[in-house]
Amino acid sequence: MDRIMQFWLVALLLVCNAAQAQAPAGELKTQKKVLLLMGTRFELVAVSEDEELANKAIEAGIQEIQRIEALISEWQPTSQTSAINRSAGGMPVPVDEELYELIRRSLRISELTGGAFDISWAAADKVWKFDGSMKEMPSPETVENSIRHIGYQKIQLIPETHSVFLKEEGMKIGFGAIGKGYAANRVRDLMRRMGIQSGVVNAAGDLITWGKQADGQPWYIGIADPADKEKVFSWLTADHTAVVTSGSYEKYAQINGKRYGHIIDPRTGYPVSGLKSVTIICPDAELADALATAVFVLGKEEGLYLVNQLKGVECLLVTDENEMVTSDQLHLHYYKNKPASAKAAIPAKTSKI
Repeated sequence: MDRIMQFWLVALLLVCNAAQAQAPAGELKTQKKVLLLMGTRFELVAVSEDEELANKAIEAGIQEIQRIEALISEWQPTSQTSAINRSAGGMPVPVDEELYELIRRSLRISELTGGAFDISWAAADKVWKFDGSMKEMPSPETVENSIRHIGYQKIQLIPETHSVFLKEEGMKIGFGAIGKGYAANRVRDLMRRMGIQSGVVNAAGDLITWGKQADGQPWYIGIADPADKEKVFSWLTADHTAVVTSGSYEKYAQINGKRYGHIIDPRTGYPVSGLKSVTIICPDAELADALATAVFVLGKEEGLYLVNQLKGVECLLVTDENEMVTSDQLHLHYYKNKPASAKAAIPAKTSKI
C-alpha cells in the first residue's frame, strides 16, 4: 500500500560534519570544493587521511567533468554531440566509444519508459521559455511542429563505425536529463581509483555517495520539513547510493495565471503536470537522473508502477495536491531519531548541459 503524507514541499539535505576537515594529522579528514560546472553547482567531497591526495582527487574530478562537458554538450559547437546535431538528416557521425555507449544506454531507457525519457527532446527546446519572458501560450501548430522531429526510434547507431545518425533534418539530441548523473558516476569512479574510499559528488540535485563520513557515520540524505527547510523530519542513510531530484517549482512559466513547469513531455511537446518533485534512489546516478525525468513525465500512477518493477530502485514523489508518495520498499527514518542537523541544501536540477 502507498504511504501517503500531506506536506507542502520536499527538499533534500546532505548531512555531514564539516569539522572533520580540522581533524588531527593521521586521522580521516574531509576536503570539499564547490564550483560552477556544466552550468550548475557541483560539490565534490573527499574523505582521506591524506589531505594532499584528497585535494588532487577533487581537482582530477573537476577536470573529468570539464572533459565530459566538452564531449556531450549540445551548447558547445566543438563537441561531438553538436557535430551529430549539425549532420541530422545528412550523414552518420563517428564518435568516441564513450559517447556512443551513453547514447545506446539512453535509447534503452527510452524503450523502458515508453519514450517518457528521450534525448531527442532537444528538437523542441526553442518553443518554451522558462526565464520569465514567456507570457503567451505557443500555438498548437508550433507545439505540433516542435515534436515532429522528436523520437528516439529515429536515432540510428552504427556499431561497425561507432557512428550516430539522426534520420531527419531538424532532429537534435541533448543530455540535460542524464548528463550530470553520468558525470557524477565517472567522477566517483575516478576518485575511488585514486584511493579515495569515501566521498560525495553532488551536481545540484544529482548526487552519489560512497563509503562513510570521516567520523565513521554513514552519509545522511535528509528530507526537509516543508514548513522549515532548516529542519529535517526524516532521512535516508546513503551508502554507495545515488539520489537524484527533479522539481518543477523553481523553473517555470506563468501564463494567464497558470504555472507551467520546465519539464516537457517529449511525446506531446507540452509541460507535464501532476507532480511537483520526483526523487529517485538507486546505486547508479546516471540511471537515477534519467528515471527522475521519466517518472515526472509518466506521472504518479505510471511512474510509481515503473519504479516498483525495477530492482534496487526507489522513489519519493510530491504531487501537485501536496501528497508525498513513496515506492513500496523505500524506508524513511523519522525525526525523533534524526542525526546531526543538516548542513547544505541540494536543489532540484534546472540547468542545461
